[in-house]
Amino acid sequence: MSCPVCGALWKVLVNGPFYVLSLLKRKLKMEDTREDSSEPDAPAQASQPQPWTFSKSSLIRKLRQHLISSRSRPVMAAPSSSGLEVLLGTLQNAGDMESMLNILNVLDELLSAGTDRRIHHMISKGGSEALLTALVNSARSFTPNYTILLPLLHLLAKVGHRDRQIGLKAQKADAVLVVLGLLRQNVENARRAAACLWVLRVFCSSVTTAELLGKNRGLDVVFRLMSPHTTKHLRTVKAAADAFTAMLCSKMNCRTAVAKGYIADLLKLYEDWHNNDTNLKNVPIRRALLYCLHLAASSSVGRDAIVAVDGISLLFQTTQTCLTMKGLESLVEPAIQLMRKCNPKIPLPLTSDRSAYSFPLPSRPVDDWEADLELYDGSSEDDSEEDAENEEPDNRDYEDDLETDVNKLRPRPEPDRPLEQLGQYVHLCPELHHDFQDLDSSSEVDESSDDDSILEGESNYKLNDHRNSASPSIRENHFKTNDFHKHYFGCSRKGQEGQSSMVDRLLEKYGTSIPNHDPRLYAATAADTKSIAGYSILAFPDFWGHLPPQEQEPMAKRPPHVQRKKVFEDLKRVICPEDMINKVVFDMDEPSLQCPSDVCPSSLRFFSKFESGNLRKAIQVRSHEYDLILNADVNSSAHCQWFYFEVSGMMANVPYRFNIINCEKGNSQCNYGMQPVLYSVREALEGRPHWLRTGSEICYYRNNFCPRRGQKHPFYTLTFTVTFRHEDDVCYLAYHYPYTYTTLQTHLKMLEKSVDPRKVFFRHQNLCDTLGGNSCSLVTITACPTSRAWKHLHQLRNRPCVVLTARVHPGESNASWVLKGTLEFLCSDDPVAESLREAYIFKIVPMLNPDGVINGNGCTSSRNPSLGNIH
Repeated sequence: MSCPVCGALWKVLVNGPFYVLSLLKRKLKMEDTREDSSEPDAPAQASQPQPWTFSKSSLIRKLRQHLISSRSRPVMAAPSSSGLEVLLGTLQNAGDMESMLNILNVLDELLSAGTDRRIHHMISKGGSEALLTALVNSARSFTPNYTILLPLLHLLAKVGHRDRQIGLKAQKADAVLVVLGLLRQNVENARRAAACLWVLRVFCSSVTTAELLGKNRGLDVVFRLMSPHTTKHLRTVKAAADAFTAMLCSKMNCRTAVAKGYIADLLKLYEDWHNNDTNLKNVPIRRALLYCLHLAASSSVGRDAIVAVDGISLLFQTTQTCLTMKGLESLVEPAIQLMRKCNPKIPLPLTSDRSAYSFPLPSRPVDDWEADLELYDGSSEDDSEEDAENEEPDNRDYEDDLETDVNKLRPRPEPDRPLEQLGQYVHLCPELHHDFQDLDSSSEVDESSDDDSILEGESNYKLNDHRNSASPSIRENHFKTNDFHKHYFGCSRKGQEGQSSMVDRLLEKYGTSIPNHDPRLYAATAADTKSIAGYSILAFPDFWGHLPPQEQEPMAKRPPHVQRKKVFEDLKRVICPEDMINKVVFDMDEPSLQCPSDVCPSSLRFFSKFESGNLRKAIQVRSHEYDLILNADVNSSAHCQWFYFEVSGMMANVPYRFNIINCEKGNSQCNYGMQPVLYSVREALEGRPHWLRTGSEICYYRNNFCPRRGQKHPFYTLTFTVTFRHEDDVCYLAYHYPYTYTTLQTHLKMLEKSVDPRKVFFRHQNLCDTLGGNSCSLVTITACPTSRAWKHLHQLRNRPCVVLTARVHPGESNASWVLKGTLEFLCSDDPVAESLREAYIFKIVPMLNPDGVINGNGCTSSRNPSLGNIH
């Protein structure tokens, strides 16, 4: 709590000089009367202090003498001046030491007892300038009086710490070199040197002030006071480290410190204090030295100097010791950040930053496109709205008269395109010109398709319930995973006949039951999907299908300090490079390393050349740790966040660490409990076809990799550890539950065949063709009219339209799952769904970016720009 006496005096000082003088004279007369009294009961009366009495009566008497003697000065007696301005003005012009000490003591006691608001008020009244002027006047005398200079320096450091312009003000008052001169004169006097160092530290809040000190050899003077471990003058050593840190805010000073070898000396000082500070009493000094190195590492020359003297190894070893001692926790975080900052940048181990896939655009050749490095930012969308027309509110209790003023009528607005061109959109509204002849007959299929034979024969191979597929006999005779993996499932028409026997055998032996999914239909539909890479292999989860999660999935609990642990493991790569394997086990740019095989029997096998897969390279860095590099979007060198790949050849109950090292977002939900998803082929064949949340020790952080082309944006690592349940299984890992373009087309075909055409009008059309030659689907859903009567048809054609779209960004597969449920609900017999169909016409574009989804992009389509940024 602040002192009530000081608070009262501060209010008085702010009110004005005349109020100050009247109160002081009244109080001082009362004190003089008490002092001159010789009555016996005078001590008893004096023992009862008044509410306004200071603890030091001599301070009031001295202030009285000074104020009475200076009442005649016009500056002090100006009506517009406050009491604080009177004190500051007197401080600058006072010629005697006693007056200056009195004012400094009053100001120091007032500022110490109050809050920062008092300091800011004093700064606004010119307090910094007054203190600087008094400092320069006192220091330039023939024999500086440190009885005044020391409290003046202390008060200036306290006020300057809150004044953002203190450095520039000090330069203007010529106080910077004055304080530096005082420091040179008092190197051997610890108390005076500490006071000068505190002031220099606040002066260096301005870079130009720090450069001025550096040009005048201020670095040399300050560094001499940073001694090795000692038990004396600890406050001076700490002040010197803080001042040296502040001076390194200038890049010029950083270069000077590197040239003079101060960086290596700082590391030696830190090591010396670390080894000898066994009682942990000097942790602030060690922390100050770390911050000093932090400022040095802000420039490239400083980082290079730290690396050159093996500073990362030194910091790593000392930090490991700090982790074992409870009182050194405050040193761990700055040491880790310093090591990360100094860790040398390494280009991604790729032949090129560009995507492994390129697509020739009609407007320009492939060689001319430039990488789009701007990540999608929802804030870039234009949220501006047109001004609404002036309309009267429709809150009347009566109908408008039938007779309308002709002058108020407006002509129908002209269409934004010729009427002849609008005719081509008529076919996108089939519900408007459909004759609904089937309303008078029994239910029959509207149209036929190439897949009717498959759907008609569905009853011939009715799939067994997945619960019955996990019988002991099946488990004993299950396919070997390695044999299964060698066959794959071709999706080209040329290989359909050869692969059908494999599909039939799997369905016959491991029957599955996935709602609205048919593996045979999926394989047939995949043959029509066109990709840039010409995918001919189906990912097993997409082909086989999967069931929804059996229960709600809570966010994973993150263990403490997991990010710190992973950063330490990454730093060991620089400290102990001989322990690294660094063997490439999968490379999309190298044909011999694209297919899983027994080329690397001791390592995992990776694969991603299937729809929506995007793993580009896998490098084994340790026995059970792999660095994974994602493929950039087509015709781009950016947008890496989505991932979907296959892994096999694992050992059971062995933790494997996966590091996806070229993510681009500044943060991820994986830092807050989100987990990747895993699909096991062995589990699916045993009757549990589920994507499961998996992974432990998950975290997301910035790494030391950089693009090869010199872009400045950093890369981030998503790391997680997976322990597989089965030996030599085939598993799939993804950012979120994948939903491919072929899955959508298969679902729409099955959904169209499942609806009752007498109740639900369902029409699947082609909105347009993509650049890659795929169909962008448009689905129309509404309720069929009760009859072909004009009234019912008129009601249908006057229903408002609701437009739903999804999957602008290919990596947002969760949007497709939401829309999948929406489609199934709108086609169901639910009373709410029936009401919605009767009230609205739903126009749904379930996948706006088919090419991006097929080719495993994260943000864009076959073109470079993101569809979300195109207006």
